[in-house]
Order: sequence, then structure tokens, then C-alpha cells
Amino acid sequence: MSPHKFIHRKLKAMFRKVKRLAVSEDRDPNQHRPDDMLDLISNLPDSILHHILSFIPTKEVVKTSILCTRWKNLSTSVPNIDFDDGSMYVARKAEVPSFIKFVENVLKLRDASNMEKFRLSCSICNNASKIQSWISYAIMHNVHELDLSLFGEDPFVIPDSMFASTSLVSLKIRMDCVIELPSHISFPSLKTLHLSSVRFPHDDFTEKLISGCPVLEELSILDCDLVNMSNIVISSSTLKSLTIHDQSSFDDLDENDPSGCNINIDASNLTYFEYTGYLTNEILLNDPFSIVNACIEIPTLDDQVAFRAVNLLKQLQYVASLSVSNHIMEAIIFADNEVYLYPVFQNLSDLVLTMKSGDYPFGGLMDLLYFCPTLQSICVSEGFKHPMGVSHSDPIWLSTPICMSNRLKKLSFKNFHANDSEIYFLKCVLKYACVLERMDIGWSKTQLPGLKKQMQAMTELETIKRSSTTCVVMFT
Repeated sequence: MSPHKFIHRKLKAMFRKVKRLAVSEDRDPNQHRPDDMLDLISNLPDSILHHILSFIPTKEVVKTSILCTRWKNLSTSVPNIDFDDGSMYVARKAEVPSFIKFVENVLKLRDASNMEKFRLSCSICNNASKIQSWISYAIMHNVHELDLSLFGEDPFVIPDSMFASTSLVSLKIRMDCVIELPSHISFPSLKTLHLSSVRFPHDDFTEKLISGCPVLEELSILDCDLVNMSNIVISSSTLKSLTIHDQSSFDDLDENDPSGCNINIDASNLTYFEYTGYLTNEILLNDPFSIVNACIEIPTLDDQVAFRAVNLLKQLQYVASLSVSNHIMEAIIFADNEVYLYPVFQNLSDLVLTMKSGDYPFGGLMDLLYFCPTLQSICVSEGFKHPMGVSHSDPIWLSTPICMSNRLKKLSFKNFHANDSEIYFLKCVLKYACVLERMDIGWSKTQLPGLKKQMQAMTELETIKRSSTTCVVMFT
């Protein structure tokens, strides 16, 4: 542990003791106080004390003001403020007035110093005018990070002043309603933008919003309503990371236009791309050459989704690191008669296979490896969920992928059940991988095989004749 982390942990531990003293209602705060501990903490600079306070809910920070004048001043100048009407303050609608009063008092007593982070979560409090005023307060105090989670009976309207903030570096919005954009948008410092559960009002929404973010580096669009959209544009020359979680299904689409919308991505400096969804909306990467890392997760599969999945993979053929779900393997099998669609990943060195549902398509994995000639590392995160009839004489092994013969150096196989198909796969890798350096095998935590089966699997893998004499096999 680094000295910084050690000191930080000790400071947090000491402060927890002080906090317990502060919140004890049946104890005189001037009696039985651990003076040595208080003196040690009180002698620290304000910046360190503010850092410690940033880990504590605002309601608890306010309670520390009873300790002494020093702590009272600190509580009114803490740079991070967190209000949550659901988990900390309000259990019933009848308690909403007390929550509003608490927020109003905290903001009223706070000094004029700038804010680092302001988080506001309202699921019960539905006072739109108050919420607007609290957001405006944070903007006026030059907040750097603004985190809003607004879910109420009535839609919230975000104040126009937020869209002209010169201080915001990070903006996260979760709200189940339409965001109405003002005529002018200017976020000159904004680098991180997360939109979650938001309803897009029209096709030009993202293009207009992003155009006001000249230094944007990270964009996340999470479970937003895109059903009524036909063509969305995400265009930014500074964008480095893009995450899209699209949970709309084909059942949600208009019967007259079942093809969904096109999501056009034009980002020449994009290095990370992540997509999770049903591919009801088609992804079009106009300039994919800069993408280094990609992650694709597809919950279900049919013919149309398979075609789009392979098409998306083709656009990502220049990546160096790729994480895909089991349904991507199935998509390759679906497209078996369309070999011309297969992308060749000439730069791919790291492959992660995630299987969150369904059977593991062994043939799809082998097909994919044939199109990864430079692959050096494979991580199978969930093992093969069901035994399949694969043996050393299976036709699938008549020709070995180039990467396995000449490039593969590391294989990590997690959630190992020791079933026949898993053992066959690992034995064949050991048999054909000439430059393999390490094979890490992690036993399944949910379906741990019996000791006899474990010993049998370990013996089989340790006694197989290997192409690489330097390979180390580790069980964890």
C-alpha cells in the first residue's frame, strides 16, 4: 500500500470516530472528546479536511459543525455537496418539506466559495421551481461536476443557465423526460457528458447539444428513448470515448418503420467504443480507424440482428482490444454462408469473451479466431456453460488458426467447470499454441466441481504434450 493511501485510510478511520461522537445525541460534545485525535485532525490544512469530508454525505457533514468553530467553518465551505431525497432524507411525501428546508438551509449558510461537485437526486421531491433554483445555485458557484438524477411525477425543466456554464467539466443527467434545449448552448470546459433515460425530442438533439461542447472527450448515452428518431448524429473531433446502451427492442419500433434509426458517429479521435443493445438502431461509424478498444454486448439474436452485428464488427476491424458477448459468436454462425462479411482483425491483440446468457457457441469462437491473425491474449470470462460434443478428432481442429499457432501468448479461462468441451479446448490450445507463455484457469465459484473431477482435469491439462515448452499453467 502506498504511503498516500495509508495516510488517507487512517484519516478516514479517525474521522469516523469523530463523526460518531458528533452524531451521538445523548452525549455532551464538550465532554469525553478525544482531544489528541481532534488536535491531529484540526491541524491539517483545509484542503485535506475538505477532501476527507467529500467522502461523507452532506447531512453528516453538517453535523460536524458542533465539534468546534473550525469544523463549523469547514462545513459551510465544503466543495462537494450531495442531496438525495430517497436514500438519506425522505421516506414519504409528507417528509418532502423537511428535505426542502434542509437543502435550503445548507445552501443559505454556505459561503461564496466555488463548488467542485454538486449531486442532486430527487425521486420523491417534485417541487420543480425549487429544484431549478438549486441547480442554478450550483451553476452560479462555478461547479465543476454536476450530477442530476430527477425522477418525479411531473417532468422537470432544467434552467437555461446550466447550458451556458463556463465551469462545468462533467455533466451527468438521469431523468425520464424530454430535455428542452435553449437556442444557445455553450459548454467551453465540458469534457464528460452522460445522458441516462432521457427522451430525445428530435433528430437534431445530439448534434445541437454536442456542437456546444468544443472540448468533449467522453460521451455516454444510456437507455435513452430513441424510438421516434430516424437519424441521430454524434459528431465531435475531440471525442475519445463513446458508450451507448440501447435497450429498445424491435417490439418498440413503429410498424410502418421497423428498421429503427441510424446512429451516425463521426469522431476522428475516438479511441474507445462500447455498445450494449439489440441493434434495433443501426450503428454507422464514419471514421473508425482511430478506435483502439471496443466492447459489444448483444442480449438476443435473430437473422436481422446477426447481419447488423457482423456489420458492426466489420467497422471495428482495426481495434487492438475487443470484448464481445456470446451472441456475437452466434452472429458469426448465422452469417456462415456470408463469408465475405467476416471482418479480419489485423491489429487485434487482446480478445475478451463475455457470456451473460445462453449456450456458448464453440464453433463461433473458432471461426472468430481464424479472423484474428495477430491475437496474443484471450480471456474467456464465463467458461463454456454447457458441455458440447467436441473432441480432438472434430473437423473444427483440422486447421489451426494462425494466431493460435504463432501469436497466442496468454489464455485466461475463468469460471471453469471442468466439463468435456472446456477441457478439450484447453488441451488443444496447449497442443497447438507454439509461443504460449501462460494459461490461467479460474474454477467456477457457483458450480465448483468435486475434488475428484478437479484433480482429473488438472492431470489431463498438466500431462498433455505441449507445443510451448515454457508455458505455465496456473489454477486459481
